Amino acid sequence: MASTEESFPRGGTQKKPEKGRAPRQSIEQDNLFDTHHEEGSQKRKRNQEQPEKRKKLKAEKKQAVKDRARDFDLLTVETLSEGVLLLGCVKEANSFELVVSLPNGLTGFVQVTDICDSYTQMLSEQVAKQELVEDLNSLSDLYPPGMLVRCAVTSLQKTTDGHQSVKLSINPKDVNKALNTLALRSGMLLSGLVSSVEDHGYLIDVGVSGTKAFLPRQKAQDYLKSSNKGAELKIGQYLNCLVEEVKNSGRIVRLSVGRSEVAAAIATEEQNWTLSNLLPGLVVKAQVQKVTPYGLTLSFLSSFTGIVDFMHLDPKKVGSYSQNQTVKACILSVHPTSKAVRFTLRQAFFQPGGLLSQLSSDRFGAVVAECTVKGFYKKAGAIFQLEDGTLAFARLRHLSNTINSFKPRVFKTGSKHTCRIIDYSPMDEVAILSLKRQIIDAPFLRYEDIPPGHVVEGKVLALKPHGMQVKVTDHIKGLVPRLHLADMLLKQPEKKYSMGEQVKCRVLLSHPEERKLILTLKRTLIGSKLPVLASYTAAKPGLVTHGVVVCAREFGCIVKFYNDVKGLVPRNELGSEPIPSPEKVFREGQVVKVTILKCEPEQEKLLLSFNLTSKSALEDEAEWAPKKKREVTYETGQMVDVKVLKKREDGLEVSILSDNVPAHLPMMHLSDHIVNCKLLWHWLQEEDILPRVMCLSDKGGHVMLCRKPALISAVEEGQVVRSFSEIQPGMQLTGFVKNIMPYGVFVEFPFGLAGLAPKAAMSDKFVTDTKEHFVVGQTVVAKVTSIDEVKQRVLLCLKLSECSVEDPAAKSISLLSQCFEEMKEVRSIMRKRGHSKAAQNLCSLMFGQKLDLVVQEVKEDGSALFSGSSIAGLTVTATSHHLGDRHLVPGQKARALILHVNALKSEVHVSLREELLNQKVKQLKENSQHSAVVQHVAEEFAIASLVETGQLTAIPVACHFNDTFRFDSERLKVGQTILVTLKTVKPGEHGVLLAVQSPAKAVIRPRKESETFEETLVLVQHSLCIGDTVTGKVKSVKPTHITVAISDNLTGCIHASQILDKVPIGTFPTSKLRPGQKVTAWVIGGRDVKTHRYLPITHPHFTKTIPELSLRPSVLKGKGCTILNTEGDELSKGLKAYKVGQTVTCFIKKYNVIKGWLEVEVTPNIRGRIPHLLLSLKPKVFKHPEKSFRSGQALSATVTGMNPTSTNLCLSLTGIYSLEKGTITLGTIKNVTPHVGLIVALPFGKIGNASLFHLSDSYMEQPWEHFRVGEIVRCCILSNEDGKIQVSLRQSRTNPKSNSEVEDAEITCIDDVKEGQLIRGYVKCIKASGVFFALSSSVVGRIRFQKVAPYFVSKQAVYEEYLPEGKLLTARVLSVNSQEDHIELSLLPKDTGKLSVLPKSLGLPFHETKQEKKGEELKLKAKRRRRDSESEQETKPKKKKMHPADKDDSGVEVYCWEEEEEEKEEENKSKSKQEVKHMEAPRLQVSTGFTWDEGLNALKVPALSQPEESSDSEEEDDPQAMKKLNLEGEEMPVMSLFFTFPYQV
Repeated sequence: MASTEESFPRGGTQKKPEKGRAPRQSIEQDNLFDTHHEEGSQKRKRNQEQPEKRKKLKAEKKQAVKDRARDFDLLTVETLSEGVLLLGCVKEANSFELVVSLPNGLTGFVQVTDICDSYTQMLSEQVAKQELVEDLNSLSDLYPPGMLVRCAVTSLQKTTDGHQSVKLSINPKDVNKALNTLALRSGMLLSGLVSSVEDHGYLIDVGVSGTKAFLPRQKAQDYLKSSNKGAELKIGQYLNCLVEEVKNSGRIVRLSVGRSEVAAAIATEEQNWTLSNLLPGLVVKAQVQKVTPYGLTLSFLSSFTGIVDFMHLDPKKVGSYSQNQTVKACILSVHPTSKAVRFTLRQAFFQPGGLLSQLSSDRFGAVVAECTVKGFYKKAGAIFQLEDGTLAFARLRHLSNTINSFKPRVFKTGSKHTCRIIDYSPMDEVAILSLKRQIIDAPFLRYEDIPPGHVVEGKVLALKPHGMQVKVTDHIKGLVPRLHLADMLLKQPEKKYSMGEQVKCRVLLSHPEERKLILTLKRTLIGSKLPVLASYTAAKPGLVTHGVVVCAREFGCIVKFYNDVKGLVPRNELGSEPIPSPEKVFREGQVVKVTILKCEPEQEKLLLSFNLTSKSALEDEAEWAPKKKREVTYETGQMVDVKVLKKREDGLEVSILSDNVPAHLPMMHLSDHIVNCKLLWHWLQEEDILPRVMCLSDKGGHVMLCRKPALISAVEEGQVVRSFSEIQPGMQLTGFVKNIMPYGVFVEFPFGLAGLAPKAAMSDKFVTDTKEHFVVGQTVVAKVTSIDEVKQRVLLCLKLSECSVEDPAAKSISLLSQCFEEMKEVRSIMRKRGHSKAAQNLCSLMFGQKLDLVVQEVKEDGSALFSGSSIAGLTVTATSHHLGDRHLVPGQKARALILHVNALKSEVHVSLREELLNQKVKQLKENSQHSAVVQHVAEEFAIASLVETGQLTAIPVACHFNDTFRFDSERLKVGQTILVTLKTVKPGEHGVLLAVQSPAKAVIRPRKESETFEETLVLVQHSLCIGDTVTGKVKSVKPTHITVAISDNLTGCIHASQILDKVPIGTFPTSKLRPGQKVTAWVIGGRDVKTHRYLPITHPHFTKTIPELSLRPSVLKGKGCTILNTEGDELSKGLKAYKVGQTVTCFIKKYNVIKGWLEVEVTPNIRGRIPHLLLSLKPKVFKHPEKSFRSGQALSATVTGMNPTSTNLCLSLTGIYSLEKGTITLGTIKNVTPHVGLIVALPFGKIGNASLFHLSDSYMEQPWEHFRVGEIVRCCILSNEDGKIQVSLRQSRTNPKSNSEVEDAEITCIDDVKEGQLIRGYVKCIKASGVFFALSSSVVGRIRFQKVAPYFVSKQAVYEEYLPEGKLLTARVLSVNSQEDHIELSLLPKDTGKLSVLPKSLGLPFHETKQEKKGEELKLKAKRRRRDSESEQETKPKKKKMHPADKDDSGVEVYCWEEEEEEKEEENKSKSKQEVKHMEAPRLQVSTGFTWDEGLNALKVPALSQPEESSDSEEEDDPQAMKKLNLEGEEMPVMSLFFTFPYQV
């Protein structure tokens, strides 16, 4: 012991542990199952000494327990998110999805397109080809129930019942998306799907980009034999693959699927697993960190942690887990963001590739009376223990019937409840329970629970060619074959059944293993009380039952019963008499009654007979056989008195008194008013006598009666048709609704004729549900629209616009009076009968009667209940509106006025308002109009009080039998002020005045004479009038309008132009309002809109009218109101109010890229279009016009006109509304013509021409090349005459404020050209008279050939070559003749200062004009006289040259040209000096011996073609060879003589 002791510097030794006592552990043992008594005793001692510290420790301990419980919460749908990886188990494989069981009782769904890419591709090919693909297998073949699969959550969607639906994907690219090629290691266990079948193996899709995974065929042999029944792997089949080898940095992977190898695979650190790429289904070795009642905390892969909830502990080891214990765990889920990892320790998950166990079928649907609660979890549900000790789980929503009735305290540990097993979770190996009462009491939950012959109810899901799908429960669906849709074969079943319709069916066949349920809708089978034959063993000889003929041949008939039991009726048993051709007598699908003659259950044979000879058959036949024919018959229209024998739900069984013949009087035939029908049926009793009842039909021994006054009157007055031949289109007949179908209403008339009113012809309003407009038995007036004599069919119309009478007010008052008379009859029946005191009090009450009452109760909604001696047994109420400002308390006495007495419900409605109790006396006039306030609204009429006197008046709600449907906005409301027209001025015996509501001030389009019935469009009317003020809530805000919810079914519209009086340009008016904001608006009109069912030809009537509202302050104050009209004629008038040039404010709707215009709205019913070229004057805007204009923005536009083909204004944003002279606009280049100019498309569909002179302020060579077709350019209109428009693209024109320099000024006429002016232009053409030079599009000058170049040119082709059309040149104006419009120009270098237009390289000789030579000779004579003796040569006097007119004139002119010896000196001389020299005549120098007297013919003219005698090089060096002769004796150049002959131009 001494060796273990240590020395301490401060003294003391370490305390030794006592004998038999373990030393205290330094590591916290977090196991709530373990207790340490010694430590606990020490704590109690310390807690006794420090009570405050003890309380603190308890609080900390409770908080720690809560934290631990929160860490181990079960998975719920709320905790899932997109990207979560889960391990699931296939529960069910349907045609288009997999149902997958997830941990903790969750369920997910994998769509057929989320399997793998190759499987999806095959599906797409099958859809494209519309034929089956050979290698495509169904999901049920690939995924058996119980298969474990790795899934990734793709989305969480809400179902129709508000629950979350988990959408999954098993596609490897979704599951393994965190893996890359570099992360792949040998030994990894991956999930993959077969993507291709090759010769030596299979290509497996593992979802890693850039990696090709291959499964050799030899590696798959064991799997194929053990798990795949020896069959080949199929595309889309799921596999757990073990990576055996990784090559080329993960680009090639070799796999193995051996069951033993896969089962032994363990995820290790060497495989480089991280929290980012962990996959569910991996098996790891983990160490227990903490043990809690809620589960375990594990550490794995050295540095990662995860949890195991209590549901996934190994059931055999629960309670035996300890800290630091090593366990084998399988990953259940991995969260991508929180990195939370969940494990399971159940042994079933350590065998990848195996199938999980399923619950035995006999346990499904079992009701367990006492289930003990083992644990309750607030966010998940409760764990129960069944009577056999197994655990079960109930989701939170299945713990109570409704959310409001859920009480968590009820599910304390140990409490017992009654549950029903509704499902099984293979992932948790627990049953799923439900405590909902409706589920516990449900007759069946599964297909196995529904036996053949059972009658069920369901909803129509879909109508298909082979039959109709019916939804029986949420999890059970059935099919009604086409043969069983009705007793007769239906050609168009969609006309009889509609989606969502409730139907009553009977089960024909049930195959639970195939989830197959076959139903029938044949009424005979559903209503049959005969035994159900569902098996061959149940078939006993003599049994009579119903069956269906499935085959009729010459040998007899085959009859089919329930559960696919069939029998044969031989030919001799088909009837009492021989039937030679059974196929002509019996039809397929016919319901027949048969007797079993013989049965052989082992061979499944039945012998049947149609001869019902057995005793039971005879009795049943007697029951079904018609009774003995009566001797007395009744004709339609015959009036009889009847006595009530018995009351049934659908009417009265009566006896005709005269002959004591039984008959039937339907409830809906007691009156024309639906309310009174129910009222009369309620108060009539047996033995009551009803006089004047009309016989409606007498068929098959059944007499049907009618008491409708309208039908009786029609028969008596002869306004009926007795046969089909009497029916003519246009007739109006009174009848009653026989049947209501989704596609229309069948109306029957007296004498048995009937017709169909299609859905489109039922009402002027849009019909969404036919049952909302009419009820069976209702009186209607129908107009015949067309008849089909071949098929004996009649089409009817029930629209008010077609069936209304001339005086609707008189008709409505007549109906109201009739209603009150029938109510009076009911009261007389009640008085005679002597019923209870309540009934006697009820029949003594009248409208307007005043009562003294006592307040019994004041409800939260402000209404009050009253009691009193005169109203004993009745319910007397007054709404908050009718209490006025009075504050009542129970027991308080009050005086009230009766508004309405409901004899059917024994209710009395009263009012305590002073204006009603203290009525004023005033003399009233018939047909006078008064304002009235609606006080009460009943079904057939409304009670209103006159504003002036307070007197009560009754107003009919309907003005016609067909007037049965109203939108909420059209219905009268309590407190509403209306205008009424009095029809009676004294209350009379009813206690109220009778009046009709005056017509509303709504704009209703009159029907045009040219319109046919089908083309007529009747607008939906409502009670709002123009000028009414309404209050609503903003429903939605659009760029150009705002929708306002005025009431439940009425929506108004506020246009952007109706929000502000002055809209700032560039703003967005609708942005000032927000959804949900309350607004008060003024009704300014209505607008027609097309519904979703509108079609221009077949369904033109599907439109509705919505009120147009205004928020403009000036309108709300009554300063101005514009009534909107939506019809064509009125709309055209509205458009004509706009004048061309007028400025309007419009609002952008959108830019139409296809049409190339901007669509705007000016007012609610006036639209506008702004063409592309009128959007702006800035071409930059047109690069992306859709981005420059935002919807809803206010713009200022100018009216340019109205589109004649539509109801749109033509507008402009540039202020241009006409193309006048000087207008600046934009245009689009339509065509480019060389040498001519451009053709430009202008606004308003005009075309303009731009010449070469108006393309720029500075001329350039070939200016048209700088423009391209389609380019947008800025133009200025120069002229617009006779439809021909000239435009200019000059910047000085299109942008006058730019002050740009104009190099080439415009020349509009000859007066703009001045003599001596240097001007530029383009060569127009070359003719014999010279070169024609265009100075502008209208001014052309001429250049003589002598003025073109200083050379002699003998061929015109030389000019055409070097002066092509359109060449830009500079010319000098020589002369202008305004009178003759002649302009002479010169291109000579001496005139223009430019180079010669013809080059020296042509070798052309210089020439001198005749005028120049003459001036030169005169100067030479003057100079020669002054010459002195120093002259080098002597010359003789020059002989006078003869004029060309002289006879001796040879026609040869002499020109002098000079040569230069010093070229460089002359080139350096100034231009001014050169110009002076040009103006002087050169001096002539001739060789010795030359005399002027010598004939010119003697001179040798040098040939121009001899190059040695020409001066080409000198001409090229100095084109200006004309020099001044030196008269001062300076050195002079040698003179050469050339001769040219004049030519005609």
